[in-house]
Amino acid sequence: MRTLAAVAAGVGLAAGLGAAPAHAARDYVWAAGSSTVFPFATRVSEQFARKTGMKAPKVESLGTGGGIKLFCSGVGDGFPDIATASRRMKRSEFDACAAKGVKDIIELKIGFDGIVVAVDKRAPDYAFTTSALYLGLAAKVLRYGQYQANPYKTWPEVGAGLPKGRIQVYGPPPSSGTRDAFVELAIEAGALKYPVNKALRDKDEKRFKEMVDPLRKDGWIDSGENDNAIVQTLTKTPGALGVFGWSFLEENMDKVKGASVNGVKPSLASISDGTYPLARSLFVYVKKSNLGVTKGLREYMSEFVSDAATGKGGYLKDRGLIPLPAAQHEANKAAVRTLTPMARPAA
Repeated sequence: MRTLAAVAAGVGLAAGLGAAPAHAARDYVWAAGSSTVFPFATRVSEQFARKTGMKAPKVESLGTGGGIKLFCSGVGDGFPDIATASRRMKRSEFDACAAKGVKDIIELKIGFDGIVVAVDKRAPDYAFTTSALYLGLAAKVLRYGQYQANPYKTWPEVGAGLPKGRIQVYGPPPSSGTRDAFVELAIEAGALKYPVNKALRDKDEKRFKEMVDPLRKDGWIDSGENDNAIVQTLTKTPGALGVFGWSFLEENMDKVKGASVNGVKPSLASISDGTYPLARSLFVYVKKSNLGVTKGLREYMSEFVSDAATGKGGYLKDRGLIPLPAAQHEANKAAVRTLTPMARPAA
C-alpha cells in the first residue's frame, strides 16, 4: 500500500527532475476508501477482469475519510481514480479536491447498507434506543442539564431492560465512513431526543458536535478498518459488542447477531425501506479527467452500475449490498452515460 507521504515524495521528486507528465497513464484502475464498500468494489474488480481481460483494478481499504483524502490529493497516476465511501462526500472534502485540481467528480450511489450493533450469537439479545447508544458511548453526556464526562459503566445504567454487562464496544476508527455514519445516525440522533441538545444544535451546530460527537475512550475501542477482526473479537470476548456494516453481519450470522434499534431489527427489508434507524447510502466517486486516460476506468465504472452488479438481482446482493430502487438504479446508469459532474455538497 502506498502511503500519502510516499506518494507525495514521489510526485515531488519527479517534479524536481522536470520529468513527470501532468497526467501519466496507468494500465490499471485504482480505487481506495471505505472498508464497507471494499468487498463490493473487489467483487466488481474480479468480474471486470473476467469480462474484459484487462488487469483487475487495485482496491484498497483505507476508510472513507482516508480514501477521499488520497483521492483529493492530486491528479495523475500517483493518486486513485476512484474513492469509495460509506457516506456522501463532505463540502470540505469537495473543496480540498478542487484546491488540488481534482474537479469534475462523478458521484454514483451504488446501494444501501445498514450499520449494526452486534454481539456473539450466544449472548443475550440487546434492544437499544438511539438515546441509550448516546448515553452509553458519547464521551460527554447531559446530566442534570450539564455536560459531564460519561459516568456510565454498564448497559443497564443507560437503558432499562438492557442485559447486564460493562460497556465495551469495538468499532471503526475516525477515518471510517462507518464511524461517521454511526455518530450521525445513532449518537447525534440519540442526543437530539433531549431538548437541551436540540436547542444547542439549532443555535450552534458546531458546538453541538463538539459536545456530542466524540466517542468515549473507556468503552469504545477503535479496531481498525478490518470488520472481520471485530466479528472474531466478539466470539472471543463475552459481553463485548461490535459496530460494523450489515454485509458483515449477513456473512457471519452463524457467529453473531444484530441488536434492534428503536424497536427495529436490521434486515434487508428494514434497511431498504428506511425503517431501520441506522441505514445509510454507499457511494463511488470517479475522476472524470481520468476517463480515457486510465485504462479500463470507464468499463469498471459501467460494470459497477450494471444490472448484473447492482441491479435488483445483481451479484453484489449476494455480498450483502441492498439494491437501489429501480428509478435510482436507472439514474445511476444515466449518470455514467452523460458523465455529469456532481454539484458542490451543501454541507
